[in-house]
Amino acid sequence: MTVIKINAITVPEGIGSEVASRFAARAGAVDGTEGFEGFELWQPEDGRNQWLVVTRWRDDASFEEWRSSGQAAHAHKPVEGATEKPLNLSAELWHYTVSVTSKEKD
Repeated sequence: MTVIKINAITVPEGIGSEVASRFAARAGAVDGTEGFEGFELWQPEDGRNQWLVVTRWRDDASFEEWRSSGQAAHAHKPVEGATEKPLNLSAELWHYTVSVTSKEKD
């Protein structure tokens, strides 16, 4: 059963493009991790400052293994050679499972 982990991050006004750029530079950092199914960064369009980092995992065990293995810390390190300063974003981790789904018709 797919589980969804959402990291709701509060992005201060004026740094959204920097946040998006940093996530784009790290896209694929978790690919190949056992149980990882996908990643998306959701940017609000309604004036909110809370962005959603949505990841899909085969199960909770896969997510917890990734998080405790040190791979999570590695995925959040600056890109090699970058001189990034910390953005000091606040975050809250939400946990969901897929309850109902539908497929798009061809």
